[in-house]
Amino acid sequence: MPYLGGEDAVRELRRALANPHVQADRLRYRAAVLRVIRHMAQGADVSGLFPEMVKASAAADVVQKKLVSLYLRAQAPRQPQLALLAVNTLRKDCGHPSPAVRGLALRSMCGLRMPGIQEYLQQPLLSGLRDKASYVRRAAVLGCAKMVKLQGDSEVDGALVNELYSLLRDQDPIVVVNCLRALEEILKKEGGVVINKPIAHHLLNRMADLDQWGQSEVLTFLLRYTPRSEEELFDILNLLDGYLKSSSPSVVMAATKLFLVLAREYPHVQADVLVRVKGPLLSACTSESRELCFTALCHVRQILGSLPGHFSSHYKKFFCSYSEPHYIKCQKMEVLCELVNDENVQQVLEELKGYCTDVSVELAQGAIFAIGNIARTYTEQCVGILTELLGLQQEHITSAVVQAFRDLVWLCPQCTDAVCRALPNCEDAIQDSEGKQALIWLLGAHGEKVPNAPYVLEEFVENMRSEMFPAVKMELLTALVRLFLARPAECQDMLGRLLYYCIEEEMDMAVRDRGLFYYRLLQSGVEEVKRVLCSPKSDPSLGLLEDQTERPVNTWASEFNTLAPVYGREHWALVTAHQPAEPSYACSPCTDSRSRDTESLISEGNKEVLNVHPETGSLTLIPDVYLTAEQFEKTWLSLDTSCHLSLPWCGTVHPDTIQTALHVVHIQTIAMSKAGVQPWKAYLSAQDDTGCLFLTELLLEAADSEMQVLVKQSEAKPEALQTFILALRTVMGTVAGLGS
Repeated sequence: MPYLGGEDAVRELRRALANPHVQADRLRYRAAVLRVIRHMAQGADVSGLFPEMVKASAAADVVQKKLVSLYLRAQAPRQPQLALLAVNTLRKDCGHPSPAVRGLALRSMCGLRMPGIQEYLQQPLLSGLRDKASYVRRAAVLGCAKMVKLQGDSEVDGALVNELYSLLRDQDPIVVVNCLRALEEILKKEGGVVINKPIAHHLLNRMADLDQWGQSEVLTFLLRYTPRSEEELFDILNLLDGYLKSSSPSVVMAATKLFLVLAREYPHVQADVLVRVKGPLLSACTSESRELCFTALCHVRQILGSLPGHFSSHYKKFFCSYSEPHYIKCQKMEVLCELVNDENVQQVLEELKGYCTDVSVELAQGAIFAIGNIARTYTEQCVGILTELLGLQQEHITSAVVQAFRDLVWLCPQCTDAVCRALPNCEDAIQDSEGKQALIWLLGAHGEKVPNAPYVLEEFVENMRSEMFPAVKMELLTALVRLFLARPAECQDMLGRLLYYCIEEEMDMAVRDRGLFYYRLLQSGVEEVKRVLCSPKSDPSLGLLEDQTERPVNTWASEFNTLAPVYGREHWALVTAHQPAEPSYACSPCTDSRSRDTESLISEGNKEVLNVHPETGSLTLIPDVYLTAEQFEKTWLSLDTSCHLSLPWCGTVHPDTIQTALHVVHIQTIAMSKAGVQPWKAYLSAQDDTGCLFLTELLLEAADSEMQVLVKQSEAKPEALQTFILALRTVMGTVAGLGS
């Protein structure tokens, strides 16, 4: 038998395809073509059979035409010259009496990714858009988007766009949805498809004719339409009310997001919608599809941020199943922590306690940390469970319990005595870095309440030479100095030995510097050491570890049914900031004004500079060019204002997200107010490759108002200034879209 992909195999296939007797027999001819496709699917090089396969496409057999179409679309980029041989045959098939053949020919032609194919596509596509068969129109509409994609940066044909807009009223619902997707792709640079009042009402009236995929797509596009009056708004909501009960999770989620966005001025409507979608979300959380289950759990957590206890009566739905993957179990445990109340706390804790002895180390530690989170509210029960777990003397369990104790003692000082009573005899079971650091911190901060604290720390001092983790060594230094202040007689000798080792023998510079710091601090006197190490502690109510405040629904309504709840807001901001996109402006008069500025940033990955090339000029911003605050102030006062503009802003300001997004385009932050401060200010600087400085002031007087932007330029360069403003507007528009 000829070797797969070898010359003998290709030669045998060529003989079969060229054999007149085979060509005369429809089934044998189809079988030969099928053998070629099978070889191609297995990775064999069958590009040498291109002429024979082009000839095979002229057969009358529709099944054979489909097989040849697969071959042509896969091999055309490798054989661009020979691919032109297939164009005439495909154009001829575009006039075939059978709609299946006409549609297949259009799909095949649009799939030939080769130079110059666009001129052969225009006329067949225009004819296909007016074809009587809906299947052909579906293929032609999607083919228009492919053709524009192949044209690159050339100007979009207005007649083609008008033809697609007219097809939004086509009788076939799939053609309507395909038109929306095609227009969105074709008009990407102009902001996408425009949804005005007539189009919005037409789409609403056609919703019942669409399949589930089409309904979810249309609901997403309707987000771009803003009703003109309150009466129109509630008419739309009443019309879409039934889709909140759809059997398709995608339709329910899309309808929910549309309700939340349109009813942003009516919180009671939003709350009612979230109550009504509780059932579909719970069904999705118990779905056999792991992806759907995980996504639903992420959205449940998002809702709980605004409506705590919204799913409390259904807490058992979030108990973990044995066969579920780790990531779903972790999400369910996070949800359970947020659903705990006086009525179900005992059942939830018993369930989490069972997970603590799971064979999966990550799951067991996650359950322990979940109990530690609940302990901030129900301290006595949780501390008792955690103390019981210490008796198991298992390394990963003991380590996680001690870490949970450390966080709990800091947030709930009233449980310090109970924790200190549980600490003795657990040091032998801890081997990882995080567990050691947590135990050492507890012994240093509260060692006066643990009888054997100095002796436990002495064991760590004796094993310093074999300790692998520098973080443990630095934590030991701090803890021992703290304990020395409380129990000097027991700690003086070992502290001296530890400092000597860290200063004279330790190879890690961070540990050595920490040892020198404490040595010199001790030389300045015990009172100075107490002032530094025993200064007033932060108030746990500040929420430095977590933010317990409830978020209004409007702060995340635009993120609902997106990947933002799955990634998390901060991570999603970084992901979207690094996605290549083209800043554009929407043309619709009825869309929200800030939607014009919410395109993703342009990022060049690991390149040294960011190049922006608009129609009016070009700009190259240089990274790692920093001004000190004094240099910025001096330069700012010496320059005149070059530009003053206002940017729409909604919601609160997230300084970390803004700073990260600005850094992507090499705009440096000189100073920035903290979140929640009013008025909020930020001062920015950037420099292009010619040395021109761009100094910027951002000012937001109050939330949900316009942000004032003041730009000063060291050299008069209008084109570069406009390009810089475009980049800045894109960044702020993206962040505003994430935060709205």
